[in-house]
Amino acid sequence: MMRTASIWQRLTLLLAGVAALLSLLSWSMVSALAREAAERTQDNVLAASATIIAETLRSEQGEVRLELPYAAFSMLGAISEDRVFYRVTAEDRLLTGYADLPAPRPPASGTGRVGFETADYRGEAVRMASITRQILAGSAPVAVTVTVAQTRAGVSAIASALSRTAAMLSVAFFVVAVGLSAFAARASLRPLNEIAAAVARRGPSDLRPLRRKAPAELAPLMTSLNRLMERLGSSIRRSEDFIAEAAHRVRTPLATVRAQAEVALRSVEDDDTKQRLRRMIRAVDESSRSAGQLLDHATVAYRADDLARSRIDLADLAARTTAALSPTAALRDIALRLDTMPAEVTGDAVLLDNALRNVLDNAIKYSPEDTCVTLAIRRETGTARISVTDEGPGLGDGADGDLTERFRRGANAEGIVGSGLGLTIARDVLVAHGGRLELGAGPDGRGACVSLVLPLS
Repeated sequence: MMRTASIWQRLTLLLAGVAALLSLLSWSMVSALAREAAERTQDNVLAASATIIAETLRSEQGEVRLELPYAAFSMLGAISEDRVFYRVTAEDRLLTGYADLPAPRPPASGTGRVGFETADYRGEAVRMASITRQILAGSAPVAVTVTVAQTRAGVSAIASALSRTAAMLSVAFFVVAVGLSAFAARASLRPLNEIAAAVARRGPSDLRPLRRKAPAELAPLMTSLNRLMERLGSSIRRSEDFIAEAAHRVRTPLATVRAQAEVALRSVEDDDTKQRLRRMIRAVDESSRSAGQLLDHATVAYRADDLARSRIDLADLAARTTAALSPTAALRDIALRLDTMPAEVTGDAVLLDNALRNVLDNAIKYSPEDTCVTLAIRRETGTARISVTDEGPGLGDGADGDLTERFRRGANAEGIVGSGLGLTIARDVLVAHGGRLELGAGPDGRGACVSLVLPLS
């Protein structure tokens, strides 16, 4: 399964991107407003300074007189350490100030109104405020223009400081927004995680529809999931019915063929025909056993995912299994001996019977005639051990673990009908019950000993 970034990560990153965009936008807006406010403050102070100077203008003996007030310049120094310049002219005649200060443009609104402009003076940008007043000097009014200028370094410094403060606030906003975004994304996905946890807690065979409250956005998902579980349940039921039907359909015709072949074997006299019939009976036996064990293995695979849990006395289970296989052992004069004690385990009786039957059947099949197969049950620390010991050729020289693989048989099994699934079935059943299958030699190294180890109830 290919893994990509989680929905939580994607949603958090998306919200973080939105927060970053908003932080950047707020910083730019605050920076622009801060610069505009600083410039407006400077304009207001320049206008006030120019107005104060203009108000001190007077006429004496037909001449325009001016006394520069200290307050006009002190207020300019209150907001920054910028340099201040001024210029007062009557018509085109300089009364006082810096002669080379750029002359202001004539105000569009006439006299008595302050005009503003920005110019370069002595290599620096300066902001100028100009006001023109009409002073009666002699018999004719004279237009007197007062210009006050100030460099803009202070405005830039104030705007930069406010911009830095805005940047710090924007970063703090972004960090908080990312944290809140992660929390909001996780809270939004909580219903989805609860649905996933509810499905994960179920057993493999629990295919009931989900009945949980969920947001409207998750309703299609829950509907599709319930439909999938319904189809899956139907498929599993069909598979189980097919296995049961196949077991009946396969075993019955093969048994019929074998019976007819045995009847024919007893009725013919020709040796070649008898040999062919014997080979046919052997092939039928192999096919019947292989088909039966394949179906048993499929049954184990289905039931192992959802074990039926009940208390089982292994002594009773061993007695029933031994009784069922006694006729098979009697045909070869093999004695089945029980040496059991009470031992209770919790598990699926059908699967445990299947595992024990396969192990006991293998012991009977590989044992020579007129020998004994012993089934013993012993209680150990926390476990019960069922040991099946025979007097056959043993497990061979290969690794014991290989014998539990599907269709793997020992080197000494040639000529004996088998499919190589008996020990595989037993191992799978024991693993499903939390137990293990142990293989070894019998007493004095003779024969084989297969042990089924299960945890006690």
